[in-house]
Amino acid sequence: MKRIQFGPGRWRRAITLAGAPLVAAALLSGCGTSGGPPTLTWYAMPDNGGAATRAQQCANGSGGAYKVDIETLPANATGQREQMVRRLAARDSSIDVVSVDVVFTAEFANAGFLRPFTAEESGRLTQGMLPAPVKTGMWDDTLYAAPFKSNAQLLWFRKSVAEAAGVDPTSESFTWDEMLKAAVSQGKQIGEQGARYEGYMVWINALVLSGGGKVLQNAEAGRDATPVLNSPAGLKAAEIIGNLARSSAAAPDLSNAQEENARASFQAGQGGFMLNWPYVLAAARGAAEAGTLDQAVVDDIGWARYPRVLPDQPSAPPLGGANLGVGAYSRHSDLAAQLIECVNALPKATQYMLDEGEPSPYAASYDDPDVRAEYDNADLIRESIAEAGPRPLTPFYVDVAGAITQTWHPPASVNAETPEKSDQFVADVLAGRRLL
Repeated sequence: MKRIQFGPGRWRRAITLAGAPLVAAALLSGCGTSGGPPTLTWYAMPDNGGAATRAQQCANGSGGAYKVDIETLPANATGQREQMVRRLAARDSSIDVVSVDVVFTAEFANAGFLRPFTAEESGRLTQGMLPAPVKTGMWDDTLYAAPFKSNAQLLWFRKSVAEAAGVDPTSESFTWDEMLKAAVSQGKQIGEQGARYEGYMVWINALVLSGGGKVLQNAEAGRDATPVLNSPAGLKAAEIIGNLARSSAAAPDLSNAQEENARASFQAGQGGFMLNWPYVLAAARGAAEAGTLDQAVVDDIGWARYPRVLPDQPSAPPLGGANLGVGAYSRHSDLAAQLIECVNALPKATQYMLDEGEPSPYAASYDDPDVRAEYDNADLIRESIAEAGPRPLTPFYVDVAGAITQTWHPPASVNAETPEKSDQFVADVLAGRRLL
């Protein structure tokens, strides 16, 4: 496990503690020199150093109140959750600040793993933030985790393909059905994430929300929540997925495709349309600079809001991101809350967007001149996040998502019977009658 420590006027990379989690936990719980400021440990998601930079700035600016250690979590959300659940279930006091994926915040809060923010702290932490990210940090009308970074999927399209098909993806009423028809007419593909993993749940949930439905009724009821995919919205979502998967517009690897598979197909000769996160544009520009992608492909990339399911109803773009919470068993919880306020300040969130390519949860970040110079689609990203639809905010999200992606996979098998089968499976899993 990689450990980096920051303090007033100091920076050092500590030793790697491999294969000794209990020893590491014991060492961490005793961090801090005798008589000196306490060391706060932040379990952060991997990045290119942006979180470490923010931690160093806050430690140096704390007036000697605290030092900060960065512990890097696994690269994927599942691994992050497993590590933190095990540690927090064991009441690990070394966890002062923890980065939590937006889909797991409700689970952690409901389990008592996070210390709730006070009303005063909540007001300061969320002032100026877009409402959708803030909602992902709430549980039982209380803020348990403050948005650290946010995200929303966009529609990416090849301008030449859209023009040849006679469609305008930037039109407010542009739908999935129109996109499929356009792609088929031009012999092009629609890139999506159809592998049996979280990215597929993102797709299913976004279609259902965009159609005016939801995955769960009374999600806050936990195991007593009611699955409601067998609805007009759920049936339309199934129709869209099945029609695409069985069409010539589906990539051959759709049932195994994740974000990077979709991006590779989109940038290739068969690329027409794609649903993916905002990093796509920067990645394409970087590839062109490196000489691995023709600049003509980059120039041909357009972007628009997530497509509508129904022409008269705005879409609900998929919402992603991560939140920051205070570990419930931290010995320095008030200082940990202060650290979160510091690392989450508007200027730092804006700089993180520039340095790491991770969209900010603050509305004002998108008016920053440097952000607008870097992001041609800054307004679209802000609008998409502001009006994005979260995945079900339930403490049993893992069970719900697992049951849905299992029932709806592979995409080519999805039909009008899938929503009803899915509802029954989700209900059985929540009730403990069946296992994933």
